Amino acid sequence: MKRILIYDTTLRDGAQSEGVSFSVSDKINISRKLDELGVHYIEGGWPGSNPKDIEFFRRAKEIGLKHAKLAAFGSTCRKDVRASSDKNLLALIESCTPVVTIFGKSWGLHVEYALRTTMAKNLEMIYESVKFLKSKRREVIYDAEHFFDGWKSDKEYALKTVQAAQDAGADFIALADTNGGMLPFEIEEVVREVMKKLNVPVGIHAHNDSDTAVANSLAAVRAGATMVQGTIGGLGERTGNANLCSVIPDLEFKMNVRTVPKKSIARLTETCHYILEVANIAPQNNMPYVGRSAFAHKGGVHVSAVERHPKTYEHIQPELVGSRRRILASELSGRSNILSKAREFHIDFTKKNEIIGGLLKQLKEMEGEGYQFEGADASLELMMRRADGSLKEYFELIGFSVTTRREKAGPMTSEATMRLVVNGREERTTAPGDGPVNALDNALRLALERFYPQLKEMTLSDFKVRVIDSGRGTASKVRVIIESSDKKKSWSTVGVSENIIEASWQALVDSVAYKLSTTERARPAEKSGEVNEKRKGKKRY
Repeated sequence: MKRILIYDTTLRDGAQSEGVSFSVSDKINISRKLDELGVHYIEGGWPGSNPKDIEFFRRAKEIGLKHAKLAAFGSTCRKDVRASSDKNLLALIESCTPVVTIFGKSWGLHVEYALRTTMAKNLEMIYESVKFLKSKRREVIYDAEHFFDGWKSDKEYALKTVQAAQDAGADFIALADTNGGMLPFEIEEVVREVMKKLNVPVGIHAHNDSDTAVANSLAAVRAGATMVQGTIGGLGERTGNANLCSVIPDLEFKMNVRTVPKKSIARLTETCHYILEVANIAPQNNMPYVGRSAFAHKGGVHVSAVERHPKTYEHIQPELVGSRRRILASELSGRSNILSKAREFHIDFTKKNEIIGGLLKQLKEMEGEGYQFEGADASLELMMRRADGSLKEYFELIGFSVTTRREKAGPMTSEATMRLVVNGREERTTAPGDGPVNALDNALRLALERFYPQLKEMTLSDFKVRVIDSGRGTASKVRVIIESSDKKKSWSTVGVSENIIEASWQALVDSVAYKLSTTERARPAEKSGEVNEKRKGKKRY
């Protein structure tokens, strides 16, 4: 089986994403994750460019890599400095990594305007830089920057640049589509032709400006490239780099090419979400393979078919990449969706046709009002348990009020006052908050934590508001989704109203009820087997 080396540049090229800044500790932790995934090379950064990368390479021994080789990145020597005296190249040697990657110019436009030197001098800089690094017994990867643009401009000169690196002893030559403007058929044609002229292995470094970085990487492999450079989640400058979370499974499962160890591919989803979380970037739900929606099924016909045989609507088994199948409930749902979600929640709806029919009707009516349960599984589970009569009533609301005020030039302050009945006792609480929802949360907790101390483990981690019918201006309905978490898991709940406080209250109460339902023994509701009335009429939770 053909083997492709995976070269990860998340810590260098990926860190050039707008809004991304990794600390030294972040880089060490990410390196460990990438090593566990089984990539062959981890590009740690540019030690000659900033103190953070210098510190990272100083601490690199802490990582204890078991699989990957660590690479330091830099450029060829400057036009007026000998390679052996160039500060950038010396910094690469001082980083003490087994691999050094340097880039050089392939395009006459860059030689003239970026380097401001001659074409001959550029070839000399490439040759001398690689030769010097090889004399220090390093594995040297030469990245031919803007190679494909250079090829289009002057094929003979572009070839001379990579041949200079080869003649100096480069172990690998990676052809870079730095501007990201190439298409797959062009990449494949050029790589095939270049490989006829070189005796060293060739790799591909694709940027995604034409939305073809993954396809371009696969095309290069078809043409004979044996290394793919990219980033986790497609991070990178401008529109990013080739997304290794797509490249790896595409090569493995579509092209029968070995990349990382087979057992490690199941870490792909976890690795991607971890690194994007550290980068403070929300993972896109529709990312292939690793996105939350990658194996999500919504249409009733799809769900019915995939329940009978997953291959009907899934191109691979989700578990192969560490993902899972998700069945969504919405106005498009059929009985198959309801039954599948019930099994997921460990609710037995066998022979309960009335409940299923009632839930379908209720679900469609509520989504018509603006509710959306695709991103609020906890609210959906509570609705099902209420319908089944298996959800305990934890408290009854008598009423609440929230005030927000500002005095002179001081900050805005909020305060919530609440009356509840808990275990037959009336509780009255008042609590301040940074805003009205925070004040409501604090007042509710103040009333309940004495009875349910497990609520102390729970935190509200995200709060989203979406206007549903914007045509009504400030009278529009809003949908509020609250994400909560404890030490073991996270969950999302939803509320809808013309009043943002009421919508927030609905989502907040469901969040609390879900937490309690996972830790308290349920007691049967008064009317088992009936679908409860719509949320806006409920007072018990």
